[in-house]
Amino acid sequence: MTKPHHTKTGFRNLNPDFEDHGLTDVLKWVSGRWSREHSVEPGDYLPFPVIPNDGKVLRENDSKLTVTWIGHATTLVQIDGINILTDPIWSDRCSPVSFAGPKRYTPPGLKLEDLPRIDIVILSHNHYDHTDLPSLKLLEAKHHPKFLAGLGNKSLLKGIGLSDVEEMDWWDSVERKGVKFVFTPTQHFSGRGVADRYETLWGSYAILGKNQKVYFGGDTGYYTHFKEIGEKFDGFDVAILPIGAFEPRWFMSSVHVDPEESVRAFADLRAKYMIPMHYMTFVLSDEKLDSPVPLAEKAFENLKLAADRLVPLKIGESRFF
Repeated sequence: MTKPHHTKTGFRNLNPDFEDHGLTDVLKWVSGRWSREHSVEPGDYLPFPVIPNDGKVLRENDSKLTVTWIGHATTLVQIDGINILTDPIWSDRCSPVSFAGPKRYTPPGLKLEDLPRIDIVILSHNHYDHTDLPSLKLLEAKHHPKFLAGLGNKSLLKGIGLSDVEEMDWWDSVERKGVKFVFTPTQHFSGRGVADRYETLWGSYAILGKNQKVYFGGDTGYYTHFKEIGEKFDGFDVAILPIGAFEPRWFMSSVHVDPEESVRAFADLRAKYMIPMHYMTFVLSDEKLDSPVPLAEKAFENLKLAADRLVPLKIGESRFF
């Protein structure tokens, strides 16, 4: 029996109200940016703080739950002695080419050479800012990790020389050294060109250790999947959720939560702590780079959630749980 998110040519979102913004809307948004105030101009911001992190404490950690924000959607998660990278990108641009496209605004918070041994790399979807092939090839050469990705991504990843790749459908699970990885639904889309939209599957991950659980949200709009995931796994210790790339709402709302929706998702997931990501690294949208965290703080206040449950790491910062 065909699963409801599968189609003859790929995959779809389950929200009946999902709005698909194609090339025409992309051109409308991009052309409109030139006629209004751009989100970032040279000199608009002082450099954002980056915490020096040489990785020594992380390389020595073999048991405690930690999350380190490297930048954008790239985090290092350590749980039960397993070292996991989420959507790793160390490249200076998230683009098909190295000389053009969105440029890094802040440097990575941890150098590739300072990483601990990487066991697992999880990829939420195949967009260039989440599946960065140069970074994946470097990780393969040094660590030979297992790469997890949604259905349809294996040929791309094997094609660049990754040796251990496993594709997953929503709710599929993989276990590594006692830690279970479940590929969970999101509301987004895929595509690395103009003709491959929706051909590969996008998603998020529930990382289930012996006693602690972590959720990594990837990219997503707000929908009922957060509540479903929270109920299925009876909450999480930490939820790593996107709070950036959300303006303009007419264009972004279907596929990118804004900070208020991200906090609602955190509540739906029944998580103890929220670590924001997907901001302050690449300029991909129209909101001010320094706006997401204050908006998330306001949403915590509006929902009467304890302020210390929001953990806005600085790039390079690690938090032990």
